[in-house]
Amino acid sequence: MSFDKLQITTCLWFDGQAEDAANFYVSIFKKSKITHIQRYTDAGKEHHGHEAGTVLVAEFELNGHRFVGLNGGPQFKHSPAVSFMINCDTQEEVDYYWDKLKEGGPEEAQQCGWVTDKFGVSWQVVPKVLYEMMSHPDKEKANRATVAMMHMKKLEIEGLQKAFDGTA
Repeated sequence: MSFDKLQITTCLWFDGQAEDAANFYVSIFKKSKITHIQRYTDAGKEHHGHEAGTVLVAEFELNGHRFVGLNGGPQFKHSPAVSFMINCDTQEEVDYYWDKLKEGGPEEAQQCGWVTDKFGVSWQVVPKVLYEMMSHPDKEKANRATVAMMHMKKLEIEGLQKAFDGTA
């Protein structure tokens, strides 16, 4: 294998929900699929403690990014220290991903476009235009957009644009 062609796969640890999570994510992201389900066998049961036939891993792709959902047990939990960014072209896309990922998740929304799904995985749903605003050479405009973003839960392009333009 050539190091410059090395593909990186994200492994997400679950407590018995890997297949459910894979199905949930694949239902949201277009151009996505479950690629493999691997089940526990009797071998090593004294170590892993799972019944033969239960899901060990669910492998899936979301828009070409490879994931493995591992049913490892309750030892480790997801946290916002690791999140996945979804860069959106339109408010319609922001709304779609935000609303879909939020279904069944915690009621309290996080700041700045972050949302936690029902499996505890954190996502950042971000309009691409925000990057342009925040890196704009006019620092006053960039600062206004940044301040507006900091006060939002789900990011709203119109509100960001008004702040950026100084008309909010």
